[in-house]
Amino acid sequence: MGLGDKLSNSAEEFKGKTKEAAGEASGNEQLEAEGRNDQLKAKAKDAVEDVKDKAAEAFNKVTGKD
Repeated sequence: MGLGDKLSNSAEEFKGKTKEAAGEASGNEQLEAEGRNDQLKAKAKDAVEDVKDKAAEAFNKVTGKD
């Protein structure tokens, strides 16, 4: 996973936390839900990138391309 991807996902997760907190503070349930959704999307992207990284590591180990 590239540094840019990590930063982008972290920014998206932070944005989601901020939206969720703003929604909670203002009683805006839609904004709160959007914030939770943004966080879930960022975590899902991280999980996909982790799988890609593990697959690449395994491939490189098998082919001797460390």
